[in-house]
Amino acid sequence: MKRKMISAIIWAIILLIALLVFIGLYVDKSAEAQKTYKEKYKQSLADASEELDTYFSRKIDYDLHYNMVISDLGSARSFVFLIDDYSERQKAINELHYCFVKYPKQMKTRLEAVNQGLKDIVDNLDKGYDEIREVVDSIEKKGE
Repeated sequence: MKRKMISAIIWAIILLIALLVFIGLYVDKSAEAQKTYKEKYKQSLADASEELDTYFSRKIDYDLHYNMVISDLGSARSFVFLIDDYSERQKAINELHYCFVKYPKQMKTRLEAVNQGLKDIVDNLDKGYDEIREVVDSIEKKGE
């Protein structure tokens, strides 16, 4: 009986160690996935900003560049949804994307402010989100 009890205690310790190892691996992979999502989010915003810069430098083919910005913002929107603790940032990006889709005529006059906000976000400056919110707040939601 004593032998079985010792064997059970040893197995319990082994299983506890194995459980701790798997928990550690899960936490590590979760942190790695969050880092990847943040990188892809920033890259999507950088692509949108780059597309706006291309339009500003050439001043041709507005519709193509505008649609590319919408696509890049949609991608950023998807990635920011996957990032933990980004709820306020997610809201700002969602609203910006919505404004680009719903109010293209109004957004045409605000592209430079959006571009500056996106660059600030990519540069890890929180004021970029404030700039984006200002643009979104300046849109007449009952207009075109």
